[in-house]
Amino acid sequence: MSRHLSLRSGNPVLSKKTFDNTISSDNKMTIEGTVNKTAISLFLLVGAGYLTFNTINLVLLIGCGIGGFILAIITVYKKEWAPITVPIYAVLEGGMLGGISYMYNSLYDGIVTNAILLTVGILVSLLIAYRSGYIKATENFKLGIFAATGGIAIVYLINFFMGFFGSGLGVMSVNKASPISIGFSIVVVIIAALNLVLDFDFIEEGAEKGAPKYMEWYGAFGLLVTLIWLYLEILRLLAKLNSRK
Repeated sequence: MSRHLSLRSGNPVLSKKTFDNTISSDNKMTIEGTVNKTAISLFLLVGAGYLTFNTINLVLLIGCGIGGFILAIITVYKKEWAPITVPIYAVLEGGMLGGISYMYNSLYDGIVTNAILLTVGILVSLLIAYRSGYIKATENFKLGIFAATGGIAIVYLINFFMGFFGSGLGVMSVNKASPISIGFSIVVVIIAALNLVLDFDFIEEGAEKGAPKYMEWYGAFGLLVTLIWLYLEILRLLAKLNSRK
């Protein structure tokens, strides 16, 4: 029996049904291949972010955000298109993150460098812990992270709709953040980080089941989604901490 259990990931693009009807082919998904595709995607994301970091162009920022969202939806429903859609998604998200990072860095110089280093450090640390067996994606672990991720999504949704009325939840504000707001961000960063463990488990299962080669790009896409979320939440947390100085 596979050690991978029924609930795959809190990441919405990596669900327990992702591998349904994808097992085939002589050209199969491997962990090494997924790592390579992830590295390519991150290179494209960081490169695009670097090009858009030194300016604020709202049209470009919004365009990249909308375009990335559309491509994400297409990728989820057309996984076989992932070798084409994921690199483009990485470029668009990089363009958006470059603008967002510039805005944060304008408020607190050096915050972006710290956020990048923390994101990379968390990724490497959790990968080592997972591969060493110190962290295991048990069923209870997966259920807990899935529930927590869903709860955070509801908070985001409420804050989004409140924004239409010129308001927002206090825990989401980065200006003069309260201890509760900072505590909320710490919890979100932890949950986002632990989603990486579920993503690692998901990718490992795909390789074990012999999923087709294009699923390497899809696995890279799932990791990219989690890493972007983690980076943005670390940026938010650092901004909150700096606002109290």
